[in-house]
Amino acid sequence: MSDQPGTPAPGPDADEPRREPPEPGQEPVHPWQGGAPAGRNVPAEQYAPAPKSDSNGHRLAPRPLRRPAADSAQQAAFGRPEGVTGSFSPNQDRLPTRGLTQAPPQAEALTQAFSRPAYSSERLQRAPGETPPDADSEDEEVLWGSDERDPWRNPAAGAVLGPPAVGEEQPNAAAATERAPLLSTREVLFGRRVHPKALAVLAVLALLIGIGGGFLGRITAEEGNPLVNPDVTLAEVKPGPGGRPHGEVAQVARSVVPAVVSVEVRVGGQGGSGSGVMIDGNGYVLTNNHVISMAADTPSAKVSTVFHDGTRAPARVVGRDVKTDLAVLKVEVSNPTVARLGDSDNLTVGDDVIAIGSPLGLAGTVTTGIVSSVDRPVRLAGEGTDTNAVIDAIQTDAAINPGNSGGALVDGNGAVVGINSAIRTLGQGGEGGSIGLGFAIPIDDARRIAQELIRTGKVEHADLGVNAKSVSDGLSDGAQVQNVQDGGAGAAGGIAEGDVIIKVGDREVGSADELIVAVDRHEVGQTVPVTVVRQGRELVLDVTLR
Repeated sequence: MSDQPGTPAPGPDADEPRREPPEPGQEPVHPWQGGAPAGRNVPAEQYAPAPKSDSNGHRLAPRPLRRPAADSAQQAAFGRPEGVTGSFSPNQDRLPTRGLTQAPPQAEALTQAFSRPAYSSERLQRAPGETPPDADSEDEEVLWGSDERDPWRNPAAGAVLGPPAVGEEQPNAAAATERAPLLSTREVLFGRRVHPKALAVLAVLALLIGIGGGFLGRITAEEGNPLVNPDVTLAEVKPGPGGRPHGEVAQVARSVVPAVVSVEVRVGGQGGSGSGVMIDGNGYVLTNNHVISMAADTPSAKVSTVFHDGTRAPARVVGRDVKTDLAVLKVEVSNPTVARLGDSDNLTVGDDVIAIGSPLGLAGTVTTGIVSSVDRPVRLAGEGTDTNAVIDAIQTDAAINPGNSGGALVDGNGAVVGINSAIRTLGQGGEGGSIGLGFAIPIDDARRIAQELIRTGKVEHADLGVNAKSVSDGLSDGAQVQNVQDGGAGAAGGIAEGDVIIKVGDREVGSADELIVAVDRHEVGQTVPVTVVRQGRELVLDVTLR
């Protein structure tokens, strides 16, 4: 310092340089940064205040800075840790705490949400809309200096709103994984890629699996092959007009006899026989219920069929219907001769017919005759069977004897028009033989029943829900209602006891048996008009059959 006049005497603060207040717009000077604005990483010499000069141009010495003593508590809280020379340390976590109480660790969810992404060197400060720089690039601009201060720990870094921090989609590792080439059969067998012992083991396993699969398939085919078949539809052949020409009986017999089989039933020491007609290529045989009824519910019973050439094959009962005296058998044969089914509704009295069957065990017997009557109600009650049916029969004078039951009644064109079922004799139990009164179930009714038995194994019949008896007043005949079943179709339709039913639909009713066959021609759930005579007056009631 100089002692020249005009030189101010040193005062208490003569050793400290004088600090002027910052000019308007100038950033304050932080004492740690040597005059540099806060948040800037610039050498302090560039921001030191310029020294003042006197009027003669002599530079005055700077006033010494006043450095008051730091409070010990503040020094402990805000002072630099030992060994730290910069403003901030990237290794802050490794420094001693010097007795300060540390905050509890952050929750893992907050750490994952707000911490720096793993393996990322991206800077926190970025202008809005700016794309993230390449992690390997060294040209990233540092906004607050050139030293390597960590912006994640710099409280002076400004907050800037930017786009949402959406992470980049990670490539699908499974899709990116390169698949190894598969071994071909040639490489496995000849490329020595697989040990021969392993090949032998695989071959044995494959053989065992094949044998097991074939065995299971056979068992499934045998056990899972039901007797019923919902896809079967019996064929129908429309017969030509007129009867057969003279001398063609032999030709018809040659075509139909192979389709008619003998049916033998044996239960213990008892047995019986009858006939049957092959009606479908899958081995379905149509016969009478009274022929096989003794074996239907007996597990030890044996049912077999004998073809015209003497071939014998076992048969199983598919289903039977006691109300129409029909049953269907299943025979396991290949390529059987199937009978053609005709149309019984076109038959008229006087048409020539041929009866084919096995009367008295004589297989392949052929007899001829004519149609004696049609739509003849006949009640069947076979002795020793559960048959109790009423059929709307075709009457013929062709010779029919015990054993013909279940056989075919054929027209002149070789089409089956009926199933022979019963005879009327003068002896007891049919011992008198044929007297020219034979009865056959019309094939139109038999076809419908057989199809239901093959498809479902059972048949549902329409029921009027009344019991009746045959009556006649000398002028007209009918079926008088004896009682009406509660909840039946007749009760719901308004039929009362004492009513005389004379017509069902378009079918005239003259007896109790005719009432049964007239109702049976309709389906369950069908509504039909029923004409009754009540106290001398005719009434027509609409009845829904059940």
